Amino acid sequence: MLRRLHPHQPESFAFTPANQAWAEAQITKYPEGRQASAVIPLLWRAQEQEGWLTRPAIEHVADMLGMAYIRVLEVATFYFMFQLQPVGSVAHVQVCGTLSCMLCGSEDLMKVCREKIADKPHELSADGKFSWEEVECLGACANAPMAQIGKDYYEDLTTERLAEILDEMAAGRVPTPGPQNGRYASEPLENLTSLAEGSEGRAAGNASVALATDIGDTIKRIDGTEVPLVASWQRQDDHEAEGLEDPAEPAPAHDRPADASGVTEQEAPASSAAKPVSADFPAEEPRDAVDGDETPEGGKPVVDEGEAAPIVDEDDETADKAGTADPAAPGGVYNAPKTQKPGGTGEGDKKKPSEE
Repeated sequence: MLRRLHPHQPESFAFTPANQAWAEAQITKYPEGRQASAVIPLLWRAQEQEGWLTRPAIEHVADMLGMAYIRVLEVATFYFMFQLQPVGSVAHVQVCGTLSCMLCGSEDLMKVCREKIADKPHELSADGKFSWEEVECLGACANAPMAQIGKDYYEDLTTERLAEILDEMAAGRVPTPGPQNGRYASEPLENLTSLAEGSEGRAAGNASVALATDIGDTIKRIDGTEVPLVASWQRQDDHEAEGLEDPAEPAPAHDRPADASGVTEQEAPASSAAKPVSADFPAEEPRDAVDGDETPEGGKPVVDEGEAAPIVDEDDETADKAGTADPAAPGGVYNAPKTQKPGGTGEGDKKKPSEE
């Protein structure tokens, strides 16, 4: 789908002072020379402030990040979450039209939007207060049909309830988000079938609903004053300024002994060198290689004086590895078992018929 900037654009854009501070803090998350990684958060903040993403906002973000305008425009036009045309001054309604919601009546919800807002998606209502569009799955399938209005979900919708919500918002009120049929979250309609004891004494709304009602930003344009600016990644000594212990400082765990370094001893030291152990090759105590009984790890096999070197099969792919350590091979080295005496045949060779 081809997405273009709206033909009518404002002359300029500027973050509010609080949003500017927020944007500058986001940039510090990324290493020097990688500030472009903050492009999506900054574009999103600009949209939350203005309602839609304008060309001056795109260029302002590009200037902040030292990016070419076309690069930021590529991001803005690629992601459908960015609105490239004006939206309703009160709310932009996004109706989920994917499988679960469609089966449960999302097409009827879109019919309400056509009647009360505008005939086509992305068009403004006559009073300029609302706009709407159909979107893909918003992840509330158990509470279908649903719509995202502003920043929150309205679930278990009916056509009547959606019409009431739009009327309330037009009148300056904000209905409580979340399930609209009395459900607490996404439990069965009849009631909880498990963990029922957890329903006693719970809050009036689930965590998402509680956050929306506490902050009150469902359809509010974000100016940066809603919540305190938190950028704990900027300075490591912030903890010291608050009188807190440095989280990087090691400390013994509760009721656990500490070793000489002051850190809790988590593991016992290894008792031997790391070697594969199996039923066929159990762990053994290393023997002195000087006696000729063992091969030094990583070296060549040691043999007694007068013994011949190990026989190497010319067709063996491991011939060039003869004598090197291999814990999985018999004897611990490649081609170690076969040896022969000087001037004689290998011990495993059969006798000639004339010698029998």
